[in-house]
Amino acid sequence: MSLPHLLTVLAPVGAYDLTSGRLWSLVAALLGLAGVAVGGFALARPASAMRAVVAMGTGLAGAVGGVLVVAAAEGGPGTGYGIVGGYVALVVGLAALAVGGLALARSRRLTRA
Repeated sequence: MSLPHLLTVLAPVGAYDLTSGRLWSLVAALLGLAGVAVGGFALARPASAMRAVVAMGTGLAGAVGGVLVVAAAEGGPGTGYGIVGGYVALVVGLAALAVGGLALARSRRLTRA
């Protein structure tokens, strides 16, 4: 075997190894989860629109992070690129956007009345 061949051979990725793709998908999913939590608090107490805006911002960041991970993945599930976590982050981020949007609409409706 030649040296370039040895350098290009990829070691198999373990099921519990934290690769960069898995790390970024985890960060994006946690951002989306934080957005859902803040959006839930904003729905519970709709007096201020700031929580709703924060929920929408973190949800957007989580969804964009998930899309970027999915777009950068070169393999399917189990390859270490974090594609499953990217899809989870995308769904949770969109859920945070929805909850934040509902909270924002509710807070605006209450301030007008």
